[in-house]
Amino acid sequence: QVQLVESGGGLVQPGGSLRLSCAPSGGIFSIKSMGWYRQAPGKERELVASIVTRDGSTNYADSVKGRFTISRDYGKNTAYLEMNSLKPEDTAVYYCNVELHRVMGGYDTYWGQGTQVTVSS
Repeated sequence: QVQLVESGGGLVQPGGSLRLSCAPSGGIFSIKSMGWYRQAPGKERELVASIVTRDGSTNYADSVKGRFTISRDYGKNTAYLEMNSLKPEDTAVYYCNVELHRVMGGYDTYWGQGTQVTVSS
């Protein structure tokens, strides 16, 4: 049973920083990609950032470019989201997203339980 172990998040003042981490547990994995989505009250879930294992390419939402950085520790199968210059509009529940290759082709998508990030003075 694959589970995603998330950590980080919390309350921070505008302009502050937080770091999220995420790692799959419960087996041996071939990771296709890792990333985070977020969902604010009354809004749809949106992609924040993602990183592809094959070539290390990254993708960011326009609203976080230049402020957030996603990275991987390949030895630990862990992804990190460094969030700097946080704004009140970054307040949301952040969900880790991991795509794992299947042995016979294709992939499966897994979600973390979500962690609250609140940016407020």
